[in-house]
Amino acid sequence: MSSLQTNKMTNYRWVICSMLFFATTVNYLDRQVLSLTWDEFIKPEFHWDESHYGTITSVFSIVYAVCMLFAGRFIDWMGTKKGYIWSIGVWSLGACLHAVCGIYTEHHVGLHTAAELMQATGDVAVTIATVSMYAFLFARCVLALGEAGNFPAAIKVTAEYFPKRDRAYATSIFNAGASIGALIAPISIPLLAKHFGWEMAFIVIGALGFIWAGLWIFMYSAPAKNKNVNQAELLYIEQDKEDLTKVTKDAEDEENEPKLSFGQCFKYKQTWAFAFGKFMTDGVWWFFLFWTPSYLNTQFGIKATDPQGMLLIFMLYLITMLSIYGGKLPTIIINKTGKNPYAARMQAMLIFAFFPLVVLTAQPLGQISPWFPIIMIGIGGAAHQSWSANIFSTVSDMFPKTAIATITGIGGMAGGVGSMILQKAAGNLFVYAGDTNMQFMGFEGKPAGYFIIFCVCAVAYLIGWIVMKALVPKYKPIIIEK
Repeated sequence: MSSLQTNKMTNYRWVICSMLFFATTVNYLDRQVLSLTWDEFIKPEFHWDESHYGTITSVFSIVYAVCMLFAGRFIDWMGTKKGYIWSIGVWSLGACLHAVCGIYTEHHVGLHTAAELMQATGDVAVTIATVSMYAFLFARCVLALGEAGNFPAAIKVTAEYFPKRDRAYATSIFNAGASIGALIAPISIPLLAKHFGWEMAFIVIGALGFIWAGLWIFMYSAPAKNKNVNQAELLYIEQDKEDLTKVTKDAEDEENEPKLSFGQCFKYKQTWAFAFGKFMTDGVWWFFLFWTPSYLNTQFGIKATDPQGMLLIFMLYLITMLSIYGGKLPTIIINKTGKNPYAARMQAMLIFAFFPLVVLTAQPLGQISPWFPIIMIGIGGAAHQSWSANIFSTVSDMFPKTAIATITGIGGMAGGVGSMILQKAAGNLFVYAGDTNMQFMGFEGKPAGYFIIFCVCAVAYLIGWIVMKALVPKYKPIIIEK
């Protein structure tokens, strides 16, 4: 380590981390456009109800899940540079495709303007709702196909550019892009839709991904081959290797390391632990992301374009920014206790698993003010992002670099399946609750339905942690025999 003392270490790894942050920001901006425009703009134009929207979000989730299964393998095969460019290029195209769904629907039903679509009744209105839903489903599937590559690529890049002790912190930083994207969305997307049309909101936000891809081409290369990374920083990045004198050679020869086949990945309890943790918790974050604007309109009559609506959603995701400290907690635990990274990470995740329980109070406190459920949901969202940063890092703790993107993809698939179930169940539940005036814990109609889903979201993390700990009680890295 004497080189670290005599040479000033470069910090290009944080530049790469910032690129991952911006990619994740764009990723979540693209997801948010529909949730912030459907209830006020798209719903009346195409005659949708919560069931249509629930179908679209659930199909997005399952397509995203299936694509995640293969996206990790694709990233491992293609490499992080090319794989990331393909990923963000496809999802940006998918985002822009949403803008032509109205034109396609008008052409299919023989109408010519949005006003004519809105004025339709009877069987024509039913046809419009069905055709437009399938048009959006196609665009959503293209979006899901591309977005599935973001986290496998970002986690692989993090493993390439950061030692194990720093990976959760780096992951929490780029993962905070999800909160920043969600933070920017309510103060930009509704205004774009209101003044320029909902179609333009999809186009403008979608175009950001193409700009990022252009920058990535020139900024990224592997640490050992990157002219912006000096020997001191390379030694720091590769500090987990036993023989630091071989780090450059090892990095160049990494592609020759033995690899896990796709089927072999499922033989390890570590894979199942990660997958179950994602299955239980990913849908919670996506529920908050997809349904909060509609919740505010349903429960309080507050629209996304209202100043109060924009401020409430902004505040929600501002609170989730607290998650940036979540990735730092395992490092603090390691420094104070000397625990291995997995043990420290699981301890931190248990702490984070208790915070979503506050979501149980969202509905009761909502009777006082809409600010209270937003604060409770925000705390739950911050806990999720802290949990997410650490659960991703358990993969790089225990699996070799050649398998990280594949395992991340498997977990992402499990998370997508869990989300699909939750989103579809939520949409159907809200329609049923509204039609039957269902009662639950003193609430009636759709508010009762939201209370039920909030209860599910609150306990999901504790269940996920218990099963993960049962499957992998102690740190046990995977070693592939040559």
